[in-house]
Amino acid sequence: MDHAHMDHSKMDHSAMDHGSMEGHGGMGGGMGGGMGDRCSMNMLFTWETKNLCIVFRQWHVRSTSGLVISLLLVVALAAGYEALRAASRRYENSVTKRVESLPRREQVEASRSAHLVKAALYAAQNFYAFMLMLVFMTYNGWVMVAVALGAFVGYVAFGSSTSSTKDNACH
Repeated sequence: MDHAHMDHSKMDHSAMDHGSMEGHGGMGGGMGGGMGDRCSMNMLFTWETKNLCIVFRQWHVRSTSGLVISLLLVVALAAGYEALRAASRRYENSVTKRVESLPRREQVEASRSAHLVKAALYAAQNFYAFMLMLVFMTYNGWVMVAVALGAFVGYVAFGSSTSSTKDNACH
C-alpha cells in the first residue's frame, strides 16, 4: 500500500517511545558490537570517556582502566615526538661538525648523504606531528590534555637545547 499521499505532519508523536533512538547518528558504521559499543566520532569538544576511539577503530576505549592506559600512551607518544625532534637536532649538529672537518672535496659527498638522512628525519617528524594532530582532533578533553602533558614531559626531557618559542608540531 502506498502511503506517499498521506500527511503525517499533524500527528501527535509525543506518546511514542524514542528512547532507543538515542545516538542513532552513528548507525551503519560497521564497527562491531551492539549499539552501545561503537566508536563515537565527535566534532565538538567533549569530556566523554565511553566508546572513545583514538585515531583507529582498534584503539577503542571501553573502560576507565583502558582510558588511563590510553592517556598514558598518548603522553608517551607526544613526548616521543619531542625525542625525535631532539635526535634530529643532534644528528644535524654532528653532521655539520663532521662535514666541516673534512677536506673540501669530500664535503660535497658527505653533505649529500647527510641531506638524505635529514630529509628522512624531516619526513618522520611531519608524519609524527600529523598523527599527533589526529589524536588531538578526537576533540576529547582528556586526550587533548594528555597530548599537551606529553609535549611538556618531552620538552623537559629532551628540549633543553631548544627555545620554547621555536616551530611547533604541525608546520
